[in-house]
Amino acid sequence: MSPSARVLSGLAAGALIGLVLAGWNEAVALQVANVAQPIGKLWLNALQMTVVPLVLALVVVGVNTATDAAASGRIARRAIVVFIVILAGGAVFAALAAPLVFALFPHNPALTVALGHAAIPSAAQAGPISWVDALTAIVPNNAIMAAAQSAMLPLVVFALFLGFALTRIAPARRALLMEFFQAISDAMIVIVRWVLWAAPLGVFALILSVCARSGLDMLSALGVYVLVECLLYLAVTAMMLPVAIAFGGERLRRFAAALVPAQVVAISTQSSLASLPAMLESADRRLGYPQQVTALVLPMAVTLFRLTSPVQYVTSAVFIAWAYGVDLGTAQLLAGAMLAVVISLGSVGLPGQVTFVATNLPVAQAMGLPLSPLGLMLAVDTIPDALATLGNVTADLTAASVVTRQSRRDTA
Repeated sequence: MSPSARVLSGLAAGALIGLVLAGWNEAVALQVANVAQPIGKLWLNALQMTVVPLVLALVVVGVNTATDAAASGRIARRAIVVFIVILAGGAVFAALAAPLVFALFPHNPALTVALGHAAIPSAAQAGPISWVDALTAIVPNNAIMAAAQSAMLPLVVFALFLGFALTRIAPARRALLMEFFQAISDAMIVIVRWVLWAAPLGVFALILSVCARSGLDMLSALGVYVLVECLLYLAVTAMMLPVAIAFGGERLRRFAAALVPAQVVAISTQSSLASLPAMLESADRRLGYPQQVTALVLPMAVTLFRLTSPVQYVTSAVFIAWAYGVDLGTAQLLAGAMLAVVISLGSVGLPGQVTFVATNLPVAQAMGLPLSPLGLMLAVDTIPDALATLGNVTADLTAASVVTRQSRRDTA
């Protein structure tokens, strides 16, 4: 049985037992929920303990990887800029659209009460309220304290400064530090894999505790989460077509037809890397892009660029706010969107289930939200994976079209 199937089995078993207990005897259900609750919290704490060092290492390594790629030539630098612009556009779109879509579904106060028993408080909840305080808090006055308090946005800003600073020191020393941060990242991922081995038990305890208190409300909420995530994935995928037409100079019918082979592979394999040969063939034979562009841009895109990642991070945070009945302000949504773009650049190429908490938690924390639903969301987030890969592959070829047009203008 695959890891995803094991986690989903734990989710189904915990939900079934919780619902049966809630329907049979509320007093017994509450007692069982009180027993299961600490187990779920313990598992979430084990996942959370890796987040600070993993995010710091991912951002530092990601900045240096992107800098090395950009240093390889004009085409690479343009590709990096295109990647960042499209990622930022996807994150802002999610920040605007997700609250509106979730608002279409009624919020159940019973769900807030049930989740409150399992809540892991966010260190960012006591954060600044005014825009002046929010702006000044972005740059930490003490990076060690920011890490100790799990203040993710200031920590990521420090990691960006550190990552760029490493590109300016002696190559030998830079290589040593890059090895150090890569080793930290690898070690944290090993720990996450160990914790995920117990994911069926952790998810079982979490969903049992919540369903025993709220009945079907949590399952309905998870269904809403998956539905909204799928809708936003399809939306950003569709948005790539006008981008290719307006900025890549493509014709809709030709570009849409060229996308199909790579999209079929993406849906069937749920892997952008597996779709790379089909993308290269479409770019070469169907779209006629120069090989010197596609041979560099598309592998870079698979390595550094995943459009649906910031969409997922922002949507996950907005779902938590919806589940708790929290109204998110513009500053919170903007901070989450900015952070989602940076984190997505560092996490590409890592297994989604391994990095789910490490990548989604900082965004939710930056918005000042509770973190307890993340374990349950991890269990169901594998369902929209095919649509996520579809969007990523479409964005990869769209980026190639934009860079190709810019390169042709230079040679014209």
